[in-house]
Amino acid sequence: MIELKTASEVDACEAAGKIVADVLTAVRAHVAPGVTTGELDRLAADLIADAGAVPSFLGYHPSWAPTPYPGVICASVNDAVVHGIPGRERLRRGDVLSVDLAVHLDGWCADAAFTTIVGDGDPRDAALVETAERALAAGIAAAVPGARLGDIAHAIGTVARAGGYGLLADHGGHGVGRSMHEAPSVANEGRPGRGLPLRPGLVIALEPMLLAGGRDAYRHDRDGWTIRTADGSRAVHAEHTIAITEDRPRVLTAGRPTA
Repeated sequence: MIELKTASEVDACEAAGKIVADVLTAVRAHVAPGVTTGELDRLAADLIADAGAVPSFLGYHPSWAPTPYPGVICASVNDAVVHGIPGRERLRRGDVLSVDLAVHLDGWCADAAFTTIVGDGDPRDAALVETAERALAAGIAAAVPGARLGDIAHAIGTVARAGGYGLLADHGGHGVGRSMHEAPSVANEGRPGRGLPLRPGLVIALEPMLLAGGRDAYRHDRDGWTIRTADGSRAVHAEHTIAITEDRPRVLTAGRPTA
């Protein structure tokens, strides 16, 4: 069931979103060659606790996963698209790192992700990151009352495909609110004018996941969580939680008041 949020409930999601934004900003600033993904996870855990929030990923156990998720952040490196488990992996110059984070604050959730290049990187990786960010921006711009979910999906997919990139098959955005994953699903490719009408109070996470090799195929690691590109090419992930309002999309994970 799709739950439209009241104005106060959207504000509560944004309060969680500000913590997400602040923690991701701190994690991004700590990314450097030689740092481990586990160190980034511990930094995030400490900051979330200091803010009085709860990490949404830690202990999360959907039906398809073999075990509860063991980290606070998802830290996905190079050909890992999403759900990379933080640990002893040490970042190297030129690595592509995606970090995904969701938190609950007073019962309400927000979810966001970024991708960055560790140190000096390949211009092709920079173009991949920039395209994902443009795809996300296009999806957000399409999230207006009177439009439909297909308009968001079409906007994201058009930017990604124009760059020659793949889109992670069977994965996309989702509703957010009391839970990290709620209805509706938000595809990263689709036909305009189709799907659920966008109404004020709808809170959704948009998250383009682009694959450099141009294929949409993926594989799971033995850990049951990490998703990697099937062809070994690099991948990136960009995400914001937004709310549909009467006149414009409201980004709830931007780190500052947006309405």
